[in-house]
Amino acid sequence: MTSHEITYLVIGGLAGGFINGLAGFGTSLFALGFFLTVIPPVEAVAITVSISVISGLQGLWIVRHSVTRNPRRLMRFLLPALLGIPIGVASLKQIDVSVLKYLIAFFLILYGGFFTLRRNLPKIERPTPLVDMIVGFFAGIFGGAASLSGALPTMWCAMRAWPKYETRAVLQPFNVIVLASTAAMLAWDGAYHAETLFQLCVAMPAAVVAAQFGIFIFHKLNDEFFRRLLIAICLASGTLLFMRELL
Repeated sequence: MTSHEITYLVIGGLAGGFINGLAGFGTSLFALGFFLTVIPPVEAVAITVSISVISGLQGLWIVRHSVTRNPRRLMRFLLPALLGIPIGVASLKQIDVSVLKYLIAFFLILYGGFFTLRRNLPKIERPTPLVDMIVGFFAGIFGGAASLSGALPTMWCAMRAWPKYETRAVLQPFNVIVLASTAAMLAWDGAYHAETLFQLCVAMPAAVVAAQFGIFIFHKLNDEFFRRLLIAICLASGTLLFMRELL
């Protein structure tokens, strides 16, 4: 492995780990571009998914009490997502994944741009179990088809009037479980061979350290700023996704 490859692996690990520690999602959108520079796509996705899960476990620990206080809310998102993942994987042969990514990028940019410019954010306080289930289901499909499971739940949760720990108590375990399922499917397909595991060992320490720094900053944010941060990350994620597909 060359120093050039090591540099991109470490930078990708730092970027992906930090954003996961800060917001509870976004690892693939911020890290995958660096990995794809030096690694074939399947292996790059396999490393990114693993980093997402390990970094996410650190973030999951800090919201564990919020998760146990309201497990039904999480299940409304998660159970439909688990049904959607195999549909997304199966659809890979029927759809153009690049077109799907452009579509997701468009909505992320539209959503993030619109709400970033608004002075007052919507605060949906009433229970919305049906919408939660629909969001979770389509997030599972997007996760299985394009490893983008976090986009829809993040956009929806940012409009809810929840404290930041409750918001993260949905996003963090949701992404960890969905992406762990994706990692298991990739492992079954043989994506984690010796070279991939070595590359993962290079990127993972940087991701773990960066995630701790992101978690440290998360603790300092108030609830309103965290909601706006999620929306800003949606805008940045959509822009990055669009540019990556374009280039």
